[in-house]
Amino acid sequence: MKPRAIYVFLCVHVGVSSQHYLRLRPSPSDHLPVPDLKEDPDPEYDPREQDLVERTLRRKLGSNFDPNFMSISSPITGNHSDTHMKPQGPMPNEIKKLDLTETPYGKRVKVGKKARRKFLQWLWTYTHCPVVYTWKDLGVRFWPRYIKEGNCFSERSCSFPEGMSCKPVKSINKIFLRWYCQGFAKHKYCTWIQVQYPIISECKCSC
Repeated sequence: MKPRAIYVFLCVHVGVSSQHYLRLRPSPSDHLPVPDLKEDPDPEYDPREQDLVERTLRRKLGSNFDPNFMSISSPITGNHSDTHMKPQGPMPNEIKKLDLTETPYGKRVKVGKKARRKFLQWLWTYTHCPVVYTWKDLGVRFWPRYIKEGNCFSERSCSFPEGMSCKPVKSINKIFLRWYCQGFAKHKYCTWIQVQYPIISECKCSC
């Protein structure tokens, strides 16, 4: 599954006056997590207090509200991150089936079951690529405003010998509400629309 970025924002200026509008469309990208969005800072394009009624927005988002990945109020407490550094689930077959008895010189060596199990567990842990989750503030033009975003662990190489790194291989889409404006000045029309936001869900050690 190829990661896809969320959308592209465009702002067109015509002559001395400026016409502001946002156009949303899927845009292919190999870069996840989604980079910070460049937007018009004019507060005229922000939702007003009456546009942020929680009951109304919850009804509009419906069953797409996922408290595991989104939050209405700030959940940020310091540099908190949510990740599992130890491998989860069954050991991958490519590690489990490694032949540790063969040497580069063609000779065979004996490896005890206990030593083999310990070495394969160490290798699995060393090459494991966890997804590190941290909370991110998307700004007032998203609802819910906070998203738990995934990043691939990058503090060291994941290969032995070194050289490879953890990279995203799968992503999941979460539905958020996006404040969307068309037109400009007094003639603009703004409303909440549903948009997909991709989040890294799996990383793998690769070149």
